[in-house]
Amino acid sequence: MKKKWIVIPSLLVLIVIGIMVMPILQHFWEQSRPRPKVVVDGPMRAKAIDTLVAKLNDHYIFPDKAKQVAAVLRQRQQEGKYDGITDGEQLTQQLTADIQGVAPDRHMEVGFAPGLVLPDDNGAQPPETREDWEQRTNFVMRQIMRHMAKRQVEEVNHLSPNIGYLKLAGFPPDFLVAEKFGAAMDELADTDGLIVDLRHNGGGAPESVALLVSYFVDQRTRLNDIWDRATGETKQYWTADKLDGKRYGCKKPVLILVGPGTMSAGEDFAYTMQALKRATVIGEPTWGGANPARPHRIGEHFYAVIPGRRTISAITHTNWEGTGVTPDIAAKPDNALAVATDLLQRRVRGGAPLVAVGR
Repeated sequence: MKKKWIVIPSLLVLIVIGIMVMPILQHFWEQSRPRPKVVVDGPMRAKAIDTLVAKLNDHYIFPDKAKQVAAVLRQRQQEGKYDGITDGEQLTQQLTADIQGVAPDRHMEVGFAPGLVLPDDNGAQPPETREDWEQRTNFVMRQIMRHMAKRQVEEVNHLSPNIGYLKLAGFPPDFLVAEKFGAAMDELADTDGLIVDLRHNGGGAPESVALLVSYFVDQRTRLNDIWDRATGETKQYWTADKLDGKRYGCKKPVLILVGPGTMSAGEDFAYTMQALKRATVIGEPTWGGANPARPHRIGEHFYAVIPGRRTISAITHTNWEGTGVTPDIAAKPDNALAVATDLLQRRVRGGAPLVAVGR
């Protein structure tokens, strides 16, 4: 996981930026300036740890586990384990390791920022519609987010006249990527088989996962439930009835490429398509982060990313947290595309089963 305030898996920053206004832009430019080294003193450490414990108890999806983490942090604080650490990065790495030792949730970490970390906006929720998003963001932020969203659909291509290729770097909010998904699927609709490349996918919005899955099923399907600790409510995620592009349908073969660089929402897509028996997954096990998280300020230069929601598949009644998505066909990430292309070519030419040669 990249440990920077402005780069967090799941495209969390894309969503967080979208619900802020002009002060964020000013803050972004201030963060880019060279800054003197921050020396962490005793009061800064104590405040960060105290606030971290409070935020975990208030927000983590497993309250009992949060209490266990808090007990470990307090014990090590009393033992003086953190006393000699004056470097912010070193402190956050140690705190993250201590947390992960008790609660190995892949999205959870403590981070350090040389510039000032923005206060939490506890009342803000990610916008769910384009209209809401446009009302809550300024022109500059909208342009930045649109540009970022477009770049997540990295490549749409035909590897041969009858084999399509779709490469995704992430899953931006559905209202920003729906047209892009539609255009891509229109271009790929005439192929006899499709490869979806998620080997370097940082994740994103579950709504966009449900949107893309919709192109590969012929009837409305319940995919996931996400429980939110803050509200106590569970939101169901279903495939969409109306799409911007042509449906690929439920019959043509789909292969999904994955690896350790497949994260969060990228894993969600692979896991869901595999569970629906709608795709064959090729590559290596994925990252293993299923529980949506958000950043919380725990000090002027410190933040904690804490999962506050829990994903449960409506198909398997569990998720991929800690285990990742296990491929149907093992392949080294660098070789996965070649394996998938060979399988699809043999399948579309002669109806061969999707089994790697030699297996």
